[in-house]
Amino acid sequence: MFAGNLQRQLIHRRPFLQSGLAGLLGGVLGPLSWLPQAAASNARAGKAKAVILIFNGGAPSHIDLWDPKPSAPSEMRGIFKPIGTNVAGIQVTELLPRMARRMDKVALVRSVHHQHSSHNGGMHWANVGRPYRVDSTLINPSRTDLPGVGTLVGWLAQRDGFSPGIPPYVITPFPTCDSKLYITPGQDGACLGAKFAPFVLDDDPNAADFKVRGMAMNEAISSGRFQERLDLLKEFSQVSPPFISEQSLEFEESRKQAAGILQSGRAAAAFDLSKEPDSVREKYGRHSWGQSHLLARRLVEAGTRYVTTVNGPSITWDTHKDNFNALQNRLVPPMEQAYAALLDDLEERGLLETTLVVWMGEFGRTPKINADAGRDHWPGCYSVLLAGGGVRGGQVIGASDSIGALPAERPVSPADIHASMYAALGYDPKNIWYQSNDGRPMPLTEGSVIGELF
Repeated sequence: MFAGNLQRQLIHRRPFLQSGLAGLLGGVLGPLSWLPQAAASNARAGKAKAVILIFNGGAPSHIDLWDPKPSAPSEMRGIFKPIGTNVAGIQVTELLPRMARRMDKVALVRSVHHQHSSHNGGMHWANVGRPYRVDSTLINPSRTDLPGVGTLVGWLAQRDGFSPGIPPYVITPFPTCDSKLYITPGQDGACLGAKFAPFVLDDDPNAADFKVRGMAMNEAISSGRFQERLDLLKEFSQVSPPFISEQSLEFEESRKQAAGILQSGRAAAAFDLSKEPDSVREKYGRHSWGQSHLLARRLVEAGTRYVTTVNGPSITWDTHKDNFNALQNRLVPPMEQAYAALLDDLEERGLLETTLVVWMGEFGRTPKINADAGRDHWPGCYSVLLAGGGVRGGQVIGASDSIGALPAERPVSPADIHASMYAALGYDPKNIWYQSNDGRPMPLTEGSVIGELF
């Protein structure tokens, strides 16, 4: 269990299940003036129904994975050789043989950049699309924060009548953070209120005893008896109306959501990985990352709109030391196995066209190799991959310079990635607004859709 602000800002599995009434998305709603406002006309025409974000906390080296630089000086290019892919003209490094066979499904953006070089600051910019007020790792969420993409997609889903039978926004297995002490702002409900916070798994889905308990009704209580209890509670409320406050309204909303989840049974079924054949679980990999990716597929199949699956824990990809051994022996094999399996599984089930899969970290890593055979933080240029959801695969968008330090063609911001995610879902990112904590109307993002993707 995380401490401090995380306990106040993110929804945790155990407290939620213990309370029974806390609500899957609930907490304490802020002042009513924080409630989001939307434009009146937002016709949805995108192909995607859901997003899976694969987030690599700590930041993978773009040069050693997706953007090889074989002609760069030896102190920059690294030890991994480029290999061809199933798309003529696109190369990745030899660490990615599975993905090399699947590049026809993927659009590779090689010119993403921003200006925050600390982990939490970079994670905020990558997930919210805007700079945090300070570029620091030592930050935590607050109600004054702007929401990230997952929060806003969950809000849009609820605004559009999303069923409460399953959470619209889930993070597995743990939220993005630095050492679990400093939690990235924006991935919770932020200024929209705790009602729109995600369900955070806060557990290892590969554990032998993994089970999200409390998602289904007690077997001793029938559905009819449970409904009778709800009706009785409603009668009590009518006889003795409660004191009305923002907190009481939020509590009531949370109770309704919790009841909806228990009565539906959809969430309990989606989180039950034991329903998957062993062969499928092995294909994804019997490790936390693989089972989190499998869980993401099950969730979007059941109706969840946004799943962040974090290849962590914490800043696992922070390879200041021994970068090459860490990538080759510890980090890339489970990541690539899970990523490739997810794309294949979605395609085989007919879900890839309606599920946008985004792969990213908070930034890239320095072109120059340091004295510890590592690479340091580098937001100046890095790579992001998108697949499914109407995205045209088999292409590279943008380019870095000769050493992978700066965009040389078609610079792209995280906000542009977000605008494209909203467009894939059928939302106009410039004409849908919510209200910030200080009363300002805010568009979903200030970025522009990357037209080449579609």
